[in-house]
Amino acid sequence: MTIYTNISLGLKKTQEKHPHKRAVVYPFSRDKKGRVLYSQMTFTQLERESDKLAFGLERIGIIRGTRTILMVPPGMEFFITIFAMFKVGAVPVVVDPGMGIGRMLQCLKQGKPRAFIGIEKAHVLRKMKPGFFKSVKHWVTIGRRWFWGGYTLDQLMADTNGPYPKAHTTRDETAAIVFTTGSTGPAKGVVYTHGNFDAQIKQIRDHFQIEPDEIDLPTFPLFALFDPVLGMTAVIPDMDPTKPALVDPKKIIEAVENQGVTNMFASPALLNRVGKFGRDNNIKLPSLRRVVSAGAPVTPANIEQFSTMLSGHAQIHTPYGATESVPVISIASNEILAETKKLSEQGYGMCIGRPICNTKVEIIKINDDPITQLHDKLKLPEKQVGEITVKADLVTEHYFNNREADLFAKIPDPDGKVWHRMGDLGWKDSKGRIWFCGRKNHRVVTKQETLFTIPVEAIFNNHEKVFRSALAGAGPKNMQIPVVFIEPCVKIKDRKAFLKELSDLAKSNPLTSGIDHIFIEKAFPVDIRHNSKIFREKLAVKAKRKLKF
Repeated sequence: MTIYTNISLGLKKTQEKHPHKRAVVYPFSRDKKGRVLYSQMTFTQLERESDKLAFGLERIGIIRGTRTILMVPPGMEFFITIFAMFKVGAVPVVVDPGMGIGRMLQCLKQGKPRAFIGIEKAHVLRKMKPGFFKSVKHWVTIGRRWFWGGYTLDQLMADTNGPYPKAHTTRDETAAIVFTTGSTGPAKGVVYTHGNFDAQIKQIRDHFQIEPDEIDLPTFPLFALFDPVLGMTAVIPDMDPTKPALVDPKKIIEAVENQGVTNMFASPALLNRVGKFGRDNNIKLPSLRRVVSAGAPVTPANIEQFSTMLSGHAQIHTPYGATESVPVISIASNEILAETKKLSEQGYGMCIGRPICNTKVEIIKINDDPITQLHDKLKLPEKQVGEITVKADLVTEHYFNNREADLFAKIPDPDGKVWHRMGDLGWKDSKGRIWFCGRKNHRVVTKQETLFTIPVEAIFNNHEKVFRSALAGAGPKNMQIPVVFIEPCVKIKDRKAFLKELSDLAKSNPLTSGIDHIFIEKAFPVDIRHNSKIFREKLAVKAKRKLKF
């Protein structure tokens, strides 16, 4: 029996339950005294407006299966447009502009789009770089159309209040193509089906116990997509989403207080910046029921700092996942601060928690080659470090036109689903919790041992003058020399004495006793999306140069 599902059905259900609840709240401007002026839209308005646009998209040929570049920042038009696309069955091709123009253009071309919907700046870019958009036949401008062709959003809004007959998309039909940022390798187009989205929404709602009266502050744009389906009001933050590490803490706190925000997503970099400001100024945010932080490992110190702003039973959750499968594992701050924090600081890795809902997790032997079957010989027992693999209904099954990536990241299962290889290393403890030890391709293999980034770096991070550290390897494969880079949190006056302290610290611990080379860096290269993932590949190149390999 064919099962029909469409993410836009969730919006309709929310509209029927909460017709007059605000769906989107947007900081439009400020008055003479600097107070924020908000524009807003109810769930009924969002349902109607997206219906009108769906009729217009269909009229110009953007229909079921049409791969469509979507370059629209968070706001009213974003929600209207993407739900209109889901209603007609079009396939949004989503690329993070923060990855840089060159890489972004390559991803857009790789997506083989037939349509393009974007703001004015996006259309200027495509006119400057026409070679990347040769497959596109339909153009839509959100805003004013200048010297290019196509339609404007206003021209496509049908003059009707009637409901749009939603496309009968199936669970295994492509719903969107979301490109990874490529922070740990080439950017890949992840194929999301309507079934993946449906499972993802259910897993988020059930695990985090989302209530009908919730108000969300999604500081990562893509996470805002789920709010209308979850029944949450989306309050768009006043910030540059590509630079969370430079966010103005006052504006984030202002949004939480003005709107009574109950749920907030924050990358570790944003969590750290806002948490430091809040702790230093003794600020409390009693409306928050939960904070969700992901995108990179969240240190216990970061969690402890932000927790000073929370009240009652509110906790910080650190779900684990990737663009291909999120969220699959999670843990909350109470357990971290009471139990796992001390072990993380001793080099056991970062505890990321237990599998969420019906997610299956296996730790398998470290292997850089494709795997065609997940047999018992590959599975590791408790307390042994291996590669984390996951299986769940929300786990995406393949990449867009990238057979090689499928071979290295996916393992077929006899039940018809796939296991996704996270590319991360970890181990399972006796309580069923997973401990993250770093990326597989960041491990350093010497003649004597294999070193994993997170456990090794934890030893150096214990030093009061260290903000963060990074392990890298120099030299040929399986004969690497381990190198540790240090980013201090204070100005170092005596570098020689500081390096001596770090060297003594390394020699005092079995995990780091074999490390003889330590270098100080003013600032680490980090990913653009979350400003939290360290580009250890770049540091490895620097290590080779320093050791003259």
